[in-house]
Amino acid sequence: MSTATNTPITARVQALRYEAEGIISVELRPFGDTVFAPFEAGSHIDLHLPNGLVRSYSLLNSPSDQGRYVIGILRDRNSRGGSEYVHGQLRVGMQLSISAPRNNFQLQVNARHSVLVAGGIGITPIYCMFRQLLALGKSAELIYCARSRQEAALVEDLSGLDAKVVYHFNDEKGVPPDLRAYLAGQPDDTHFYCCGPTPMLDAFESTCENLGYPHAHIERFAAAELPPAEDAQSCYSVELKKSGKTLSIEPGLSLLDALLDAGCDIEYSCREGVCGSCETRVIEGDIDHRDGVLTKAERAANTSMMVCVSGCKSRRLVLDL
Repeated sequence: MSTATNTPITARVQALRYEAEGIISVELRPFGDTVFAPFEAGSHIDLHLPNGLVRSYSLLNSPSDQGRYVIGILRDRNSRGGSEYVHGQLRVGMQLSISAPRNNFQLQVNARHSVLVAGGIGITPIYCMFRQLLALGKSAELIYCARSRQEAALVEDLSGLDAKVVYHFNDEKGVPPDLRAYLAGQPDDTHFYCCGPTPMLDAFESTCENLGYPHAHIERFAAAELPPAEDAQSCYSVELKKSGKTLSIEPGLSLLDALLDAGCDIEYSCREGVCGSCETRVIEGDIDHRDGVLTKAERAANTSMMVCVSGCKSRRLVLDL
């Protein structure tokens, strides 16, 4: 996973564009002497909004499109102030603090074939990744699912591509997508990617597992909100290998807050286990993973954790800090 520095950079809102019902795109350009770092397909940035919230959004423009970042934002019906602020109060010309791009959804460009699945606003990273594969002359196909055509962004842009795109709009089909039917019959070395709402991601993971596909990648744009495991410890000790410090984690105290209180210089942003910025290497201990970033295989490896939300199932945890 690629990481970004924790120092925000200043951007200017260059353009706001209607993309679909409830969805706008925001084009950001550097402000003043700011320079935008290059990015890879699948990357996201954090917006530090004037109302104090920090939200992560995927980049949808091409990585070759240097000097600007474009993100797509759905007006969430259950918004806690992030997308609601963007849709209601963001204006062209405003300055925003943003993070440098970070990538938890890396594209395997050398795969023999790739199948990309998008659900609703999950099209934003998928569109960027699909176009990147096509630009490199790679074999790829896209399955785009949404409640309706009116709520599906970038359909017009996709129609202009010389590529295989399958659309599934629930109101036209009359039923939700059957992922098993769409994904079955692919070679075992195919790489599969999915971004969309949590139920779709869960169905995608289980479908790929049941079909025996080893290369399944997901990107969550909402907190996983996983409860602590039954054997999670409410109290445990944390040893910091590099500094030699030992911390005691008590009930109600997050590991991230304990590390910050101890003076650790650790990157963090969302505090919801979504952005991946606080990923920390684990040397010893049994992790209780509660994030939405790591894959099942990465969790099973037990070598890193998102310290903002995850906990511990052993009495002792040793971190590479």
